[in-house]
Amino acid sequence: MGLHSFYADLHIHIGRTEEGQAVKISASNNLTFYNIAHEASERKGMDIVGIIDCQSPGVQRDMQAYLDRGEMEELRGGGIRYHNTTVILGSEIEVRDPGMGAAHLLAYLPNLSDMQEFTIWMDKHMKNVGLSSQRIYVPAKELQQEIIGRGGLLVPAHIFTPHKSVYGSSSTRMEHLLDLDGIAAVELGLSSDSEMAGYISELDRYTYLTNSDAHSLAKIGREYNVLKLEEPSFEELRKALAREDGREVQANYGLNPRLGKYHRTYCADCSSVLDEQETAVERCLYCGSKRIVRGVLDRILSIADRDAGHPFVPDDRPPYHYQVPLEYIPGLGPKKLQALLERFGTEMNLLHKASYEELEQAAGSVVAEYIVQAREDKLLLQVGGGGKYGKVRGR
Repeated sequence: MGLHSFYADLHIHIGRTEEGQAVKISASNNLTFYNIAHEASERKGMDIVGIIDCQSPGVQRDMQAYLDRGEMEELRGGGIRYHNTTVILGSEIEVRDPGMGAAHLLAYLPNLSDMQEFTIWMDKHMKNVGLSSQRIYVPAKELQQEIIGRGGLLVPAHIFTPHKSVYGSSSTRMEHLLDLDGIAAVELGLSSDSEMAGYISELDRYTYLTNSDAHSLAKIGREYNVLKLEEPSFEELRKALAREDGREVQANYGLNPRLGKYHRTYCADCSSVLDEQETAVERCLYCGSKRIVRGVLDRILSIADRDAGHPFVPDDRPPYHYQVPLEYIPGLGPKKLQALLERFGTEMNLLHKASYEELEQAAGSVVAEYIVQAREDKLLLQVGGGGKYGKVRGR
């Protein structure tokens, strides 16, 4: 068959089941299993999506109904196929080992029966397995072995964010929490990139993933990966993360970290984003408050085992492209975006394939120029911090 490039966003939440049962409380109600698959296939142009609330029995009932009706099918290599998109079945789980803070881990399993059996096991150690991102009351390494023993992949989630991540809130080193040989890849999160991760040497060996952590349909694909695979399936994903048989992550597309809502240290009292040179402050430089939310960059520099200004990026690390999502483009409202999608088919076509001339004809010179500047990483950005996203500066 040969190897081909596929777009993949492997961290998408479900808001509710089709029966109306809440799954991710903070996610949109229209984030159902079907709606995610349909949005990814028909509007986003995403070849692979990872839905990470598939441990929920209500979600599993929805999946089974579409399989029974023949509207979706399970693939021999793992995953569920809907039109142009393969869904990888995942679960986000919170762990908290003694003496450490909470961290979120992603588990991906090959098919529905594997996930159903995993749910039965987790239900013995979790208060409500039907909800997203719930605490499991076993050591992280025990959970890790359960996932691997079931043929699954373990990926630490958004590893630097200040809330519930391995480095942001759990510990200063991943080896304190997990067996380093049993990690398939790591997810960088919205406020970091490959270079920033290069300050921590234990990460050198791992494949990096950039995913959206979408809580709404619009956010699907705000970060994504380009994978070189023979076909979009679970087993091919496994090979890509392990860099086997020519399969690999070819490129990461992520928000410029400056747009991430936890990029810089932030004062919760006076809402100031603290100066970029002040990386270790204990009080706000402007009002003196101690209510500091440590930014991702500042956290990385404080736990780094390499000198500031000297991150290590291995030669075989794929390129990290700064991707500004279409929703950030000034002047591109819902109606104009819909017109562009009708013209070019999917958001991936808009972001990667449409020429300036085609974009100008469809949306005008201002929007066309912004989209092309976003491709070339030439947009002026306002930094994010303290739970507020950065933004693109207008002219």
